[in-house]
Order: sequence, then structure tokens, then C-alpha cells
Amino acid sequence: MSTVARRSPLASAGSLALRMASAARSWPWWLQVTALYGGARLVSACIFMAAALHQGANPWFPPKPDYWNFINIWDARWYAQVIANGYPSVLPTDATGNVQENTWAFYPLFPALAGGLSRLTGLNPAASLTLIAMLAGWAAALAVYALFRQKAPHATAMWGVAFFSTFPVSAVLQVPYAEPLSLLLLAAALLLVVRRQYLWAMPVVFLLSLSRPVGVPFAAMAGLLLVSRGIAHIRKGRERGGGGAAHSLGDLAALAGLTVVAGISALAWPAAAWAATGDPEAYTKTETVWRGRDLVPFKPWFDTGVELFGPVLGLLAPLVFVGLFAAMLFLPPVVRLGTELRLWCACYMGYLLMFLHPQTSTFRMLLPLFPLALGAALLSRSRAYRGTVVAMFLLLQIVWIVWLWAWAQLPGGGDYPP
Repeated sequence: MSTVARRSPLASAGSLALRMASAARSWPWWLQVTALYGGARLVSACIFMAAALHQGANPWFPPKPDYWNFINIWDARWYAQVIANGYPSVLPTDATGNVQENTWAFYPLFPALAGGLSRLTGLNPAASLTLIAMLAGWAAALAVYALFRQKAPHATAMWGVAFFSTFPVSAVLQVPYAEPLSLLLLAAALLLVVRRQYLWAMPVVFLLSLSRPVGVPFAAMAGLLLVSRGIAHIRKGRERGGGGAAHSLGDLAALAGLTVVAGISALAWPAAAWAATGDPEAYTKTETVWRGRDLVPFKPWFDTGVELFGPVLGLLAPLVFVGLFAAMLFLPPVVRLGTELRLWCACYMGYLLMFLHPQTSTFRMLLPLFPLALGAALLSRSRAYRGTVVAMFLLLQIVWIVWLWAWAQLPGGGDYPP
């Protein structure tokens, strides 16, 4: 009489997972990325639904909303308002003449696409915004993988996409915000720059500048890259950062054209606000409403530092942060990203330091630094390390959704924005 050993359910599940992972490795890259990104978004959806069960009274809907209502809040309501009413020709003001919150703070590409989809299909604006955001997020993951493959082998690029897809604020990639569309265009633009396809990058950068306010740092990156490549061309040497040949005069001319296009594109939306309202500061006035004070470059970071750490350490904190970030850009895994991606990260962080008022939305503003996800994947090939990073990101995603996305009124009114 023989005895058959029974496998535990946990062992069976582990074996099934290994077989599925082995089978997935034979899939085409786009299907692997789709499965990975889809799994990450499913986890985020579960977190959203769990948080919605605990959502109490709020400005938008009754307590305990369903998933679709729960993700259509905050800035999503502003984009729906753009579709319904467009942009004001006169800036709204209070009794004392101070400009009030209005739709000029929200760039036009995302609501324009959603509005067009609604007119073509009859979908309501909220559904159109959600659909475009979700599709753009998926396409962004594919573009991010294609970009990472320029710098790393397939397995490492996939881990980079995993970090990107599970980042604590990555849940915003499935809500009706402009971030998914902006990241898609940014990844595509960076990919074209890395491939030296500067002419093809021009229309992408123009659209990028109409999706989110990232035109200024992109123009700065292109300008610095032009200087770097110009010096390499003059020296007739080999490029140190990417290992490729020095740029030809044709390459430099195309890169110079991209720099000009990026600079002009960065001014397009503020110029449109000026033309529509007759106020040359219409866009700036609108943006500063949310910060509650005038725009003074760099000052908000020192003010916040003083509020958090006192008058001495608070003034040093931003300088220490800048020093640490700069040092990180010279770590070997980050150096492997190449000149273009490192310049982008430096210019974008410089842009945030110059113009952003640090607040809870700052976490979301860090998403364009996604090339650093590949640097994190290159730091170690250890599966334990990489798996721990993903697990930590997912836990922090719970914190972001429950703490910032869900509405919980503060004692003084309002809530911290996500």
C-alpha cells in the first residue's frame, strides 16, 4: 500500500506562480509589460475600493462611493469643468480683487481629447476622462519599457517598469488626471532624444507642453544637452555618457531646433491665457492661487524648511537635499542611465525647486523623475532587494490613497490635496 504525500496549498500556489512566471517569460515584451502594469493597477484598484468603503462625508458624493465615483474627484472635477465650460475670458476674483481658483491652471490637451471622445461616442465626460487616462497610463508603461531598454537588458528594464508601476503615487495613473498622458508623451520624447531622433521629438514635445507644465525643464535639458554635444563635437571625441559617436553638424542643428521648439512650447499655454483674458499674468496669477502667496523662486522651500525644522536647520535643509540629489546623479547605477536621462532628472528637480511650493501634492509631482526607477533596478540584481522595493512601494501606496486621496476634513476646513 503506497502513501501519496499531499502538497500544502501554499506549496501548490508557489509552484503555480513559478510555472506562470516561466511561461510569461516567453511572451512578447509588450504583453509582459501589459500583464505587469495591469497587475499593478489591479492592486491599486483594490486599495481604492477598500479606502472608498471608509470614505465619509465629502464635497462630491455620499459616503462609501463606488470605485468610479471615488476616482473622479479632486482635479478630475476641474478637467470635467473644462470640458463643460471651457476656460474663462475674465479671471474670477473675490470682493477685494484677488484672483480665485479657475480652470487656467489645468492644461488643455487631456480635457480636449476627452471632450472629443465624448462628442464622438456619447460618453459622459467623467467616463471619457477615465478611459483616456487608463489607456494613456498603459501606453506610458510600454513607452517607459522601450526607453529603459535603451540602457539595460530586458529583465532589468522590466524591474524598472515594476518600480514605475508600483511607485507610491502610481495609483494616479488610473484616475482622470493628466499625469498618465503627460508621462506617455515624456517617455516618448525622452526615447526619441536618446535615439537622436530630434526632429520626430519636436511635435511630441509640443504636445507634452500642452499636457502638464514640464516644457520649461525639457527646454533646459535640451539646451544643456546641446552644449554638451557641441563640446564633444568640437573636441571630435567620443561621448563619455552614452558611449556613442560625437554628434554631426546635422545632429546638432536638429537638437538646436528641438531646444527652440521646447522653449516656445513651454510658453504656449501662458500665452494662450494672456490672449484669452488680456492679462499677461493670467496663468501665473491662477497658479499662485493654490499656493496662497506670490511666486518667489526657491523661497517656498526655505520657508517650509523653517516651518518644519526651525530657523537654522530649516535654512540648511533645502541645501542638504540639493547636495544629496546631486550626489545621487553621480552614483554608478544612475550614471548608467546616460547623459540625457540624468540631465532630465537634474533639470526637472531644479524646476521643482525653483517654482514649486512644497506640499502634499509634491509627491505626485515626482513622477516625471521615473528614469530613476531604472537606476534603482540597476543598483542590485538581488531579487530580494527588488521584491522588497516593490512591497515597500505598495505599502506606501496604501498610505497615499488613504491619507491623501480619501477626503478627511481638516479642523480648519478643506483637506490635504493628493
